[in-house]
Amino acid sequence: MRYKLQKAIIYTVLIFGAIWMLLPFLWMLSTSFKTQAEALRMPPTWIPQHFTTMPFKIVWEKVHFPQYIYVSTIVSLFTLAGVLITSLLAAYAFSWYEFPGREQMFMAMLSLMMVPIPVYVVPLYIIVQKLGWIDTFYALIVPWTVNIFGIFLLRQHMRSIPRDLYDAAIIDGCSKLRFLFSVVMPLVKPAIVTIAIFDVIGSWNAFMWPLMVTNSDKMRPIQVGLAYFAQGETTNYPALMAASTITILPLLILFFIAQKQIVESYSRSGLKE
Repeated sequence: MRYKLQKAIIYTVLIFGAIWMLLPFLWMLSTSFKTQAEALRMPPTWIPQHFTTMPFKIVWEKVHFPQYIYVSTIVSLFTLAGVLITSLLAAYAFSWYEFPGREQMFMAMLSLMMVPIPVYVVPLYIIVQKLGWIDTFYALIVPWTVNIFGIFLLRQHMRSIPRDLYDAAIIDGCSKLRFLFSVVMPLVKPAIVTIAIFDVIGSWNAFMWPLMVTNSDKMRPIQVGLAYFAQGETTNYPALMAASTITILPLLILFFIAQKQIVESYSRSGLKE
């Protein structure tokens, strides 16, 4: 009886916490189907009294939102490709190759994760400006094609792979790169999926850096475009909520598809050092 009571209390707390966390998203979705007058009405209502899809039409037709989505999609895909290539190769080198100063170099690289972005964003902007990349895809993609967290996560997974597999593959005539793509990558798939999810989310939600290096509407990603909906007292709140709904929907779908791999990746990342 005591066990059942404890279990009921735990589930009650978890359900309450889940509902509390979902309330902002439910409010956003509800407001996106309201009129401007109803969105500003006091006291507020959770269910729209005058259901309308006009906010979504405004976002899709009168604002450059499809262009913002296109830019964010291109940036996310190419940044992800760069991150996966650099992370796989670097983690493979740190896991399977022996060279002087390997551990020191790896620890020095990990220490860079503690440096906040505002510290190096100005020097990075100067470099991008000198290269003539302002208001181009190069500025949005190239600086973020290396992810230290991705290298760390893949290295931890690769070090849990038995060394015998590597020795057997080399004896059978397998090259080192073929061993990486044919043997290692299938074994570290959960880590790759986790890195892909977090990198896409990071690229999709990037705001400060794209705001600095873009000048024209055609190069603005979705978060920068979303900020232009907020204009003080003239803000169209239903359109803002509709744009926010469109913005987070792909990320929610992506997360629910890959949540199993994310949990598996974190549960295995510290098995072997």
